This record gives sequence, C-alpha cells and structure tokens, in this order.
Amino acid sequence: MTKQLCFVLLLTVNASSAGSLDQDTNPMGNRGGTERQSGFVQVEGGRLNYEVRGSGDAIVFIHGNAGDLRHWDHQLDTLAAHFRVIRYDVRGYGKSSLPAERESYANHDDLATLLDKLGVSEAHVAGWSMGAGIAANFVLAYPERAISLISISPWVGGYSSPAVQALLADMGAVGAAFDEGGAPAALRAWRHAPFWIATARNASAEAEFATIATDYSWWAFSHRSPARRLEPPAAERLGSIQVPTLILTGEHDIPACLEIADLLDSRVPKSRKVVMSGTGHLLHMEKPDEFNRHLIEFAEGVAADEKVRPG
Repeated sequence: MTKQLCFVLLLTVNASSAGSLDQDTNPMGNRGGTERQSGFVQVEGGRLNYEVRGSGDAIVFIHGNAGDLRHWDHQLDTLAAHFRVIRYDVRGYGKSSLPAERESYANHDDLATLLDKLGVSEAHVAGWSMGAGIAANFVLAYPERAISLISISPWVGGYSSPAVQALLADMGAVGAAFDEGGAPAALRAWRHAPFWIATARNASAEAEFATIATDYSWWAFSHRSPARRLEPPAAERLGSIQVPTLILTGEHDIPACLEIADLLDSRVPKSRKVVMSGTGHLLHMEKPDEFNRHLIEFAEGVAADEKVRPG
C-alpha cells in the first residue's frame, strides 16, 4: 500500500484499556448537572484529545480526514441540549498524538478506550467520511457498546469500485503535492481535486473546512500507517450490524460515498437512508439545522423504541 493510501485510515484500527482520566483533564464547569469537560486520555501508545458537553444518552462524533473535532462545531451545542455529546481528535489528527510508525493500533480500539475512561458503557456512534469507516468498525468490533450507528457521507473498509479507485487517485495527487510543497501545497491540491470541486457546493462550508485543514499535519499522506485493519473488513460484514442505523448523505456527495450509502442501506438490517437535497460532502456544515434535526429525531426515536420494547 502506498503512503498516500494511508488516507484510507477510513479503514480503521485497534487498542483497549480502562482507567481514570488523565490529570490534564479540564472540567469546564457544570450548569444544572450538564457536563462540560475537555482534556486527554491515554490510549495504547498515545493519547487522544476530547471534549464532552451535555447529559443523557451518549453520542460520540468521529471527524473526517484533513481535520479534527472542529468538524462538529455546528452540532455540539444543539445536540448537547439532548445528549451527552463526545467529540475527539482521531490519533494523528488535531491535538491527539501522532502514530508511532512501528507501533500498531486501531482506531476502533482507541474509541473503546476513550469511552471506558469517560465511564460510557454504550453510545450512539456517529462518523463522517473517514470517521464513518471508524464508526462502522467500532460497531462491528464492539456491538454491545453501540446504541446506534450514524453513518454520514459513509465509508466502509474493504469496499472497492471504479468510483473508489478514482477517489484514491485524487488522494494520491494530494500526497504527491505534499511531497513537493508541504502542507500548503497539499491543501491546495485537495481543494482543486476533481472529487472536491464536484462536491463542494457551499462556499462558506468549504472555507470552514479549509480553515480547519490548515492546521492538519498531513501525516497520513506522508507516512505508512501502522494502523491495524478490521478483519474481515466491514464491507464483508455489514449484515452483522444489528443496531438501528441512520445513513445520511448529500445529493451531490462524493460518488464513492453515494455507492457506500446504497450498500449500507441494502445490507444493514435496521437501516434508514436520508439524502439531503442541495448538499454535497459537507452536508453537516452546509445545512446544519436540517442535519441536526435528522440526528435528534433518529436518536430520540431509537431511545423511544428501546423503552417500549418488551424486557
């Protein structure tokens, strides 16, 4: 696998442990019992930066490529009025530690460790793009810990098609640009890539994404990832996902993501697909009010179904 294909960190990874929160955790104060805290938790061979807001059933948000937990800025406050919202930087992104090249790990195990240290036994698991791949792997690796799966502009490990190969070719060009000119060149190549031009439908959302990406190290585009893949891959096991699943995609989403949305909807038993009109890959930034409404209605509906289900 070429180093550029480390973009397929969309394919995920493993590591588990439990314990107390790190000493640099920063409780931001409680208002009426509503939790507000941020900090770091230790995981196998590294640490993760996280933030928690709100109370109630937990919902964890996993960001996409070239970014960090700020991908969920438009969701944090609104969702925290209904749930205990957890967002974090995946290893190699944001303020979380970079992978050690010779020490394997798995993103889905990192997430399990984070939830352990936050005292969360189960959660709604929401991932966007790269994060959707991590979310699917987590639900497959830890089915007892998922209340539901929310797959946004989805990805799953082990799926291939001409559309996927075209996307990976564009990502390879981004990696080559990084080799030539560093982070500014990589971001420029990303914003001018065919896949991005076709899906970036909202100038404000695209500029917000680019601002966040300005802080990205592009580590996954310049190193071979030691991340362990889920085996067998998620694409071969979708029928095993038994939790309620919401699939959210944009009308003008990346073709590979549109294919995977259909794949999930056809193979996951308890799935429902929603296509947000007029949006592309940045649907949660382009139409946040509509997006948030879909998430709240789905998660609250899952909770209501659980309450009326016979014991």
